[in-house]
Amino acid sequence: MNWKWPDLHRDHPLHLPYRWMKRIVITLTGCTVLAVGLAMTVLPGPAFIVIPAGLAILGLEFAWARHTLQAIRKRGALIVEAARSKLS
Repeated sequence: MNWKWPDLHRDHPLHLPYRWMKRIVITLTGCTVLAVGLAMTVLPGPAFIVIPAGLAILGLEFAWARHTLQAIRKRGALIVEAARSKLS
């Protein structure tokens, strides 16, 4: 059997459906993980780990998620520095 996955170049007829399916899967997965993380803010669970994971997944396709994740990282770094200065 010499079957291989199709090489999906821009001119290939399956390029557009593959790209859209990839985007749909990433969006659904990221939204689900983000929703679970948001639910964990009131339910028991590590929301501070799951929410950035959901944003990282969504960041594969959406710039707003990448920018939000960067803002959360910067704010987290400031909080860590403030805590370290108070402990010292």
